[in-house]
Amino acid sequence: MAETIELKAAARERVGKGAARAIRRQGRVPAVIYGEKKSPEPITLESRDLWQQVKTGTFLSTVFMIDVDGDKTRVIPRDLQLDPVRDFPVHVDFLRLGEGASITVEVPVSFVNEELSPGLKRGGILNIVRHAVEVLCPVAAIPERIEADLDGFEIGDSLHISAITLPEGVTPTITDRDFTIATIAGRAAEDETAAEGEDELLEGEAAEGEDAEAGDEAGGEE
Repeated sequence: MAETIELKAAARERVGKGAARAIRRQGRVPAVIYGEKKSPEPITLESRDLWQQVKTGTFLSTVFMIDVDGDKTRVIPRDLQLDPVRDFPVHVDFLRLGEGASITVEVPVSFVNEELSPGLKRGGILNIVRHAVEVLCPVAAIPERIEADLDGFEIGDSLHISAITLPEGVTPTITDRDFTIATIAGRAAEDETAAEGEDELLEGEAAEGEDAEAGDEAGGEE
């Protein structure tokens, strides 16, 4: 289960573009907490603290405890806006998480036992189709990652979601198909394709040669 991380915040009295710019000049990031049928709560976060969490790469699937002057609220980020030029956070939307609720999140896929894959040992390449999987899970049991075991996989094999053991209570949001997580590609497939192409080329050249010979014979008869 993902760890609940505490972030210190301050209440934000003023809203709007002008107020947001002033907040950013102070080294803070405007944000809002919403949901649970309560009024939106405007807050600000320390820019440096927020950036440390964004850099982890799992920010949008991490549960946080927002502490506003001792009043704590469990949340999960739902939207992160970045500066288009400097690529740092400029605004965050947090969703309140009530007890016993479930939520849809994207969980990163972690590949294990690559050294036990015969296909990769033979020079195959791991072709990752999905770096993350969207799942429905209890807010108190959001997995940090989904492990995809490559033990025994050969070149040409595909790893589907059905081959992955998900934690209890966690289900993929895609339920109408056994979707692919990754495949093992390699030179064997490339060489086979190239050989087929060469065979087709040789057959074509042979056919052209036969047509030319037939044309020469016909010309000789004339």
